[in-house]
Amino acid sequence: MAEEQKKGLEGVVIADTRLSKVFGDIGKLIYCGYDIRDLAAHASFEEVVFLLWYGALPTQQQLARLQERLHSEATLHPTVLQALKSYPTSAHPMAVLRTAVSQIGLNDPAAEDNSQDANYRKALRLTAKIPTIIAAWARLREGKEPVAPRDDLGLAANFLWMLHGHEATPAEVDALNVYLVLLADHGMNASTFTSRVVTSTEGDMYSAIVAAIGSLKGPKHGGANEAAMRMFREVAEAPSVREWFDHEVKDKGRRIMGMGHRVYKAPDPRAAILKEHANAICGAKEKCVLLGVAEQLEDLALADPYFVERNLYANVDYYSAIVLDAIGIETDMMTPMFAMSRIAGWSAHIVEQWNDNRLIRPRGNYIGAVDLHWTPIEDRRSE
Repeated sequence: MAEEQKKGLEGVVIADTRLSKVFGDIGKLIYCGYDIRDLAAHASFEEVVFLLWYGALPTQQQLARLQERLHSEATLHPTVLQALKSYPTSAHPMAVLRTAVSQIGLNDPAAEDNSQDANYRKALRLTAKIPTIIAAWARLREGKEPVAPRDDLGLAANFLWMLHGHEATPAEVDALNVYLVLLADHGMNASTFTSRVVTSTEGDMYSAIVAAIGSLKGPKHGGANEAAMRMFREVAEAPSVREWFDHEVKDKGRRIMGMGHRVYKAPDPRAAILKEHANAICGAKEKCVLLGVAEQLEDLALADPYFVERNLYANVDYYSAIVLDAIGIETDMMTPMFAMSRIAGWSAHIVEQWNDNRLIRPRGNYIGAVDLHWTPIEDRRSE
C-alpha cells in the first residue's frame, strides 16, 4: 500500500534555495546564513534586501548605491497615480496593491525581459514603489492627497513620512524597520511558492509578484495579522480576557488568530522580537491597551494544556499586528505591509528559480468516478 501523502504539499521539497531556512523544532530563522535575531538587532531593511538579492551583506558603498537607486524609483508614474485615484475607496488594500503592481508592469517596456539584469531592475523598482503605493492609497481613500517620497530618508522612515505627512519618532521607525527585516523571507511559504510556480512557467516577474500578492491576501497567510487585530479588539470589549478565553476558546473551540504555526513547534523568534518593540513604542500610546490584551491572552494560552501539548505559540502575525497598529497602520492595511517586506524575498526567489528553472507541476490524487457511460440529455434525470 502506497504511503499516504499529506495534503497541502506538507513536507514536500520543491527546490534548492540559499535564501532562508526555518528551523521549526528550535525556533530559529536564518537569511543566507545570518540569524534573524542578529539581523533584527543590527540591519536596516535595505541591507537585508541586498543580502537576499546578492547573498552577502553590502559594503557601505554598495548600500549607498542601493539606497540611491531605491530613492530614484520611489515616485509613481502619473498613470499609476491616476489609476489609484480611480479605484473604489471600498476596495481592499491588497486588491489595490495587486492591481497597481500589474499597472507598473504595463508601464515597463522590459516587462517581458526575463534576463537576470532585467529582473533585478524590476525587483528594485517594485521594492521602491510598493511603499509609495500603500501610503498613497491609505491617504487617497481618506480624501487626502498623497505625500511625495523624500530622498534623504531610509525606506521605513520614508514610508511613515508618506503615510502621515510628518516625520515619525525614532522608536516608530526602528519598529517598522525591524518588522520589515523580520518578514522579508520565510522559507517556501505559500506566497513564495506561488511566485516560483509562476516563474517556473517562464512568466515575467510582474505576473509572479501579482500572483504572490493574491496568495498573501488570504487569512491563512498574510491576512492573519488583520484577523489577529480584529480579535484583539473583540477581546478588549469582553468583560475580561479570561472570560473571553474560557467562553470562545475553551467552550466553543475558537482559534486564537496568530497563535500556532505550520512549521514552528517552538516559539517563533520573530514574535518575541516584535513583542519587545511593541512594548518599546506603546508606553505613551493610549490605544496600546491592546498590547495588554494580547499579552494576557498569550499567557492564558501558554498555561493551557491544549496549547502546551500541541506546541502552539504566538507567531509573527500576533505581535506584528500590535506593532503596526501602534505606528498608525489601519487594520486592513496590515497585509499590504507584509507585502512591502516580502517583496524582497519574493523577488530573490524569482531570480533563484530562473537560475535553475524547471516547470513546477505536481500531481493530484484523483478520487472521483471512472468509466461512466454517456447519457443523452433527454434521458438524464436529476438526482
